[in-house]
Amino acid sequence: MAQSEDHLFGVYARAPIEVERGEGTRLYDRSGREYLDFVQGIAVNGLGHAPQVLIDAMTEQAKKLWHVSNIFTIPGQETLAAKLCDASFADQVFFTNSGTEAVECALKLVRKYHTSKGHPERIDVIGFEGAFHGRTYAAVTAAGNETYLAGFGPRLPGFVHLSLDDHAAIKAAAEAPTAAAIIVEPVQGEGGARALTDAELTYLRQLCDDNGLLLIFDEIQCGMGRTGRMWAYEHSGVTPDVMTIAKALGGGFPIGACLATRDAASGMVVGSHGSTFGGNPLAMAVGLAAFDEIAKPELLENVRKQAGYLKQQLEGLKAAWPDMIEDVRGKGLLVGIKLKPNNREIMGLARDNNLLIAGGSDNCVRMLPPLNLTEADAREALARLEKTFAAARAKARETA
Repeated sequence: MAQSEDHLFGVYARAPIEVERGEGTRLYDRSGREYLDFVQGIAVNGLGHAPQVLIDAMTEQAKKLWHVSNIFTIPGQETLAAKLCDASFADQVFFTNSGTEAVECALKLVRKYHTSKGHPERIDVIGFEGAFHGRTYAAVTAAGNETYLAGFGPRLPGFVHLSLDDHAAIKAAAEAPTAAAIIVEPVQGEGGARALTDAELTYLRQLCDDNGLLLIFDEIQCGMGRTGRMWAYEHSGVTPDVMTIAKALGGGFPIGACLATRDAASGMVVGSHGSTFGGNPLAMAVGLAAFDEIAKPELLENVRKQAGYLKQQLEGLKAAWPDMIEDVRGKGLLVGIKLKPNNREIMGLARDNNLLIAGGSDNCVRMLPPLNLTEADAREALARLEKTFAAARAKARETA
């Protein structure tokens, strides 16, 4: 690395790449080396690196107004909120700066909802193994991943963690008098690209309806066109009461949002929540441009087309490389590959072959290309992945 990182918190296990610029599916380091980027900021750059439509939106807005307090009406907020509501189950929106802040808003919302209905004892939020909801204290407690909780003291009260496969335990938790909500990712990202079945989502919806709970869908990674529909929940027809989104909503600019039905948001009255930067004019301008592009039918059709191609080809690689691939999973362009070799080793070897892929739990790697991916770039990524497997196999033989 050209510069020391002595002045930065040592919290990141960084790859040995010092990034310089990006264009579409390509990322370039400071030496000029080109990578095919199938990480894209972990599903953030939904339109790839430096899309002109977002550059134009930001440039135009930057000349007018960057920031103003939410004590005033901020240009673009109502417009983007209306588009999000028109395209989803929701009636109301709260804008944040990140996905984890959107989750914090959702967690506060469900408790305020029950308090406003005369049931302040209903505070328990039921979450699931393999979940990831962000890095703030309540978000990591909601997910329950011990790796992210270790060393930070006691967990926050009011959170229950269960296996998605333990229906009896989920039912018992939902029937508890203190139960408030269920939070789940329709397609887990970091949890190994597990796509919940329609039956699983329907079961959770029914439990919430039967017991007066709110259902929260975390679509921070799997929403905004990633699965080939605007929202992952659309595949099942199961609608939540609350949904958190971020990542591709800003196409690289920090934006998040908590969407809810009017009834679910009824407890969020004046003074109950707020944000200094949430919904700022720059974010709204970029968010509107990103939403309009991603919502185009032809772009969503492209996601479905390229996802089908990748899945078909990866199944072929699974057959050709049985010592490398154990399973192909995910939904749309949230592609998971469960590996037999160590996933970190494969990520490093892929990087050596100028292909960037993301990690995940359950020894998975994820391919998270931009939603406007071309078949040519998909084909190139698969070729580089096959070279990676060849290098892994050769390395294994050398050490055998």
